[in-house]
Amino acid sequence: MGDKTHTHPGAAGRATAADHPASVRNVVLVGHSGSGKTTLVEALALTTGAVNRAGRVEDGGCVSDYDDMEHRQQRSVQLSLVPVEWDGIKINLLDTPGYADFVGELRAGLRAADAALFVVSASDGVDGATRMVWEECAAVGMPRAIVITHLEAARADFEEMTRTCAEAFGGDDPDAVLPLYLPLHGPPAPDGHAPVTGLVGLLSRKLFDYASGERVTSEPGEAELPQLDEARSLLIEGIISESEDETLMERYLGGEQVDVKTLIEDLERAVARGVFFPVLAAAPAADGARQGLGTVELLELITRGFPTPLERTAPRVTTPEGAGRELRMCDPEESLVAEVVKTSSDPYVGRISMVRVFSGTLRADQTVHVSGHGMTDRGHEDHDVDERIGALSTPFGKQQRPVTHVIAGDLACVAKLTRAETGDTLSAKEDPLLMAPWEMPDPLLPLAIEAHSKPDEDKLSQGLARLVAEDPTMRLEHNQDTHQVVLWCLGEAHADVALERLRSRYGVQVDVVPHRVSLRETFGGRAAGRGRHVKQSGGHGQYAICEIEVEPLPGGSGIEFVDKVVGGAVPRQFIPSVEKGVRAQAAKGVAAGHPLIDVRVTLLDGKAHSVDSSDAAFQTAGALALREAAADAKIHLLEPVAEVSVLVGDDYVGAVMSDLSGRRGKVLGTEQTSGGRTLIRAEVPEIEIGRYAVDLRSLSHGTARFDRRYARHEPMPAQVADRLREEVRAAS
Repeated sequence: MGDKTHTHPGAAGRATAADHPASVRNVVLVGHSGSGKTTLVEALALTTGAVNRAGRVEDGGCVSDYDDMEHRQQRSVQLSLVPVEWDGIKINLLDTPGYADFVGELRAGLRAADAALFVVSASDGVDGATRMVWEECAAVGMPRAIVITHLEAARADFEEMTRTCAEAFGGDDPDAVLPLYLPLHGPPAPDGHAPVTGLVGLLSRKLFDYASGERVTSEPGEAELPQLDEARSLLIEGIISESEDETLMERYLGGEQVDVKTLIEDLERAVARGVFFPVLAAAPAADGARQGLGTVELLELITRGFPTPLERTAPRVTTPEGAGRELRMCDPEESLVAEVVKTSSDPYVGRISMVRVFSGTLRADQTVHVSGHGMTDRGHEDHDVDERIGALSTPFGKQQRPVTHVIAGDLACVAKLTRAETGDTLSAKEDPLLMAPWEMPDPLLPLAIEAHSKPDEDKLSQGLARLVAEDPTMRLEHNQDTHQVVLWCLGEAHADVALERLRSRYGVQVDVVPHRVSLRETFGGRAAGRGRHVKQSGGHGQYAICEIEVEPLPGGSGIEFVDKVVGGAVPRQFIPSVEKGVRAQAAKGVAAGHPLIDVRVTLLDGKAHSVDSSDAAFQTAGALALREAAADAKIHLLEPVAEVSVLVGDDYVGAVMSDLSGRRGKVLGTEQTSGGRTLIRAEVPEIEIGRYAVDLRSLSHGTARFDRRYARHEPMPAQVADRLREEVRAAS
């Protein structure tokens, strides 16, 4: 942001624990997959001296994407914390996955950070998913900056990409998205592309040349001045328009020369307030170089323009019982409030919890209270327990560097918290508190699994429990109707990672089986049945006869049992036995093995024996009567129908509605929303939307999202029911 000279910090660049919240910056990197977030993190680590060469720590590993699974998948699949130090400021860089399936890791990064760097590839542009995250940040006022990468691409154009970013992110005020530097191009290559070798500072009017591998400051030549002055004027006007000094614009337009120091101070305040969004350029260092293009400028912006944790509005805090609690947030001397933003497992260390301390000071070996609430719908139990903090450390690649304490505003890792899960609150044992959880997307892709072998079956339950403890965007379901174990995920890549973690981390091999929806049966018309259970085999026999009539009821009625026996044909004490037998058979089904619902069963007549009749005999007779009635009746197969709400960009409304119709869906209506989006409400059979999470993403290029909830069961079309029965017969 200025022309300050920076010395290479060497080993001092390796951040440990901060000593005051004002000396911490928590920054999350956001962008689509392949935009260059991880490469940028490694370039910043190199410039700060935290690594000895691009992306490498002392043991030769990467500082980000160090997990073996990430190497195999060639992409980030989890949140990574890389702490570095610059000018006495500890910077916690939070590298997030760019693929939509891992949006839970992104949301955790947003929760832990106080500002965001949106990384945009000059060759790919801004995708719809990145725009949606920008809007999320805007809704909570999070400060943001934009970093344009891949400037070495043949068709890369920094100026054009800056205009694209202004259109995508500027909203009603595109002048709030402006570059702080312009790229300096070297001699053209044989293909005609001129590489970017340096930057020109618009406020400082200095030239920063990275061609030698280190930043060299000089004065711009005559050739750069016209373009520099034009862009500089636009930037100054953009900064002044967001200035807290209301007289500054009037003075500037009146011809007053505004001091550069004043402009920089106003710029820093506007960035920290989240009303001005600077655009910068960055590129990794060349082989043998120490500083990547634009990394020094970016570190200056982070340390001088991004807010400290003291400036953040912290999430709401209550007691575990829900009573509100006021705290001086981000005060190291206050009562402890920290949050688990990520949980992972290490084969040697065990469970590792990444925590953000919002208040107080977390110390090694202290006992803390762990509160987890509000996630029971995803397979997480509410819990309030006391646990002893093990080792505290700051991560760096595969290394864990020990620290003795972590103050408010900082992040660190805690080892061996056995009950703490992602989203849980850590607080003082004598003063238990709970933070409001952050919003997570609902997992809507079902993955039905079975243990591969008996040894796997013994380990499956524990492995799944650990999996959902680590990732709150997974939901575990034990379906009582289909008797399937279902792991609900965000997408196919998310499901693949879940299976890989089960195998590699927890030693559980599973087989994926077709997911079944909870079907039901009902009678298509009136039917009668006679249940006769008469047996004599010496001693007391079994004797029970009952006659019933079955008729269909409206949806949602369940099973209704009516007694119309006259004259004591069935003794009063055995009428509940008949009902019990009928209900037991209904739960098992009468045709295809699915529960029977929405019928009235009327007991009309029967016979009993003074000696051989019993409760068990009449239960059996009731079940037999229902089966006989079903044998002579038309049985409808009922399928669950879901209410689906799809929020989609206006450009894709027609395609989405057509797709829903092809899934036997019934569109109920549409509603225009902000941001050029439409909310589509429809009812769709659940059997048709098993893979809708994947298909909708493909249909809308990742810009749509949906939610669903059970509406009711209704008759399945005959041709669909027949096809389903054929599939069942073929499978058996």
